[in-house]
Amino acid sequence: MTKKVLLFLAQGFEAYEASAFTDVIGWSREAGTEPIELVTTGFRPVIHCYWNLIVQPEVSFDELNWDEFDALAIPGGAGNAGFYEDAYDERFLELIRDFDQKGKPIAAICVGAMPIGKSGVLKNRKATTWDLNEGARRKQLADFGAQVQDSHLVVDGNIITSTGPATSIDVALKLIELLTDTENVAEIKRNMRFLST
Repeated sequence: MTKKVLLFLAQGFEAYEASAFTDVIGWSREAGTEPIELVTTGFRPVIHCYWNLIVQPEVSFDELNWDEFDALAIPGGAGNAGFYEDAYDERFLELIRDFDQKGKPIAAICVGAMPIGKSGVLKNRKATTWDLNEGARRKQLADFGAQVQDSHLVVDGNIITSTGPATSIDVALKLIELLTDTENVAEIKRNMRFLST
């Protein structure tokens, strides 16, 4: 059965970070050894990204059947664009807890780690997030109980976190690796024309 990833789009999300998931997972269907489906969702019928782009999620959050999905992807975003209004919504935090309890992979880029921390599932687990602005977000993540690592990408069990937009492709590929295998990742990278695999 084809694996399915749920991509949660909060108001004010970072479009580049979301597109890493849509593109890499798209390439799994085009050229991978094991295709993966991706479905976008959010609380709003129209979502404004941090940088001008406006999108419509495929499925309303309230219409989701969580059990249909094998993994969760969370791009980061900007607080001054409304990101935390959606990312810290209790409905989304409950989804994160559910996925973690079932051992499903959860992949977050940049401050996408913050709702994972707020949900409580990072307590005593290794994670990272945006590291600039005097480490304010890292301090908040530590306050949520995470063991914050000074690393660009951190994997602790089923949870992937990272520091910023530049890590987006690496996070998406790591998610595919957790869902399938390294052979699938290598074939995707070869077809996307990465210089090395």
